[in-house]
Amino acid sequence: MLKNKRLFLFDIDGTIATGNKLYRGTKELLELIEKVGGKAIYITNNSTKSTEDYVKKFEGWNLRTEEWQFVTSGFIAAQYLKENFAGKKIFVMGTASFIKNLREQGILVTQCVEEGIACVLVGYDSELTYEKLERVCEILSKENIPYLATNPDLCCPAPFGFIPDCGSICQMIENSTGKSPRYLGKPDKEVVNYCLELTKFSVEETIVIGDRLYTDIACGIAAGVETCVVYTGEATREDVKNTRFVPDYEFDAIEDLFEQFKKETEGHIKSIKNGEKV
Repeated sequence: MLKNKRLFLFDIDGTIATGNKLYRGTKELLELIEKVGGKAIYITNNSTKSTEDYVKKFEGWNLRTEEWQFVTSGFIAAQYLKENFAGKKIFVMGTASFIKNLREQGILVTQCVEEGIACVLVGYDSELTYEKLERVCEILSKENIPYLATNPDLCCPAPFGFIPDCGSICQMIENSTGKSPRYLGKPDKEVVNYCLELTKFSVEETIVIGDRLYTDIACGIAAGVETCVVYTGEATREDVKNTRFVPDYEFDAIEDLFEQFKKETEGHIKSIKNGEKV
């Protein structure tokens, strides 16, 4: 039941916001989660921004957050590189913010075709150029080295509809080189497992909320936690009828999830106000 949930793992784009627009009901839901003693963490496959960038973005919505609350595909990729390619040269295709963040974490990043590259990492690059694509294709065509990508999402919600995401970029590369990457972000269950370890909440207390079935919902299912889809992004009700990634809950928008959670936790809130043990 929703009333028992305390750790809310939110996707961002298409779930609680699009671009700079925060969806109605988001702030109220976050405040309610805090009132019942819960926590919100944002698990996004968008690697264009660092955790610091996201804190600033949320400040623009008058939402106070801390960097630990953002588990991006870029963060997951950085952890993987540090564990498996420490001190080795990594060719990275991504935004300037993504590159800067990786370098600040001690990862040896290059954006040049040169000797000694140990791995290729492709991120969701909103600053993509044809020259960048050429470099990736040249390296992958000449070298038999590990090829990683931050996330498999094919499209990213935009105010007018959708734009190509990392998965679509990688399809272009595969069409040219015949090589496909290992994806590190959602739906990998380690994204959820990291949040569980960080907060110490149980599987039963945790829920993943997102707009995409093959990343958000699949990630929650893989980790054994309940899931909720909202229809403000990619997924439609028709998609849910024809998927193997079936969510436990579905709502038209985050505002409807807030209303249901509010309804189910009213007794809990009253007990807290009255100083009763719960």
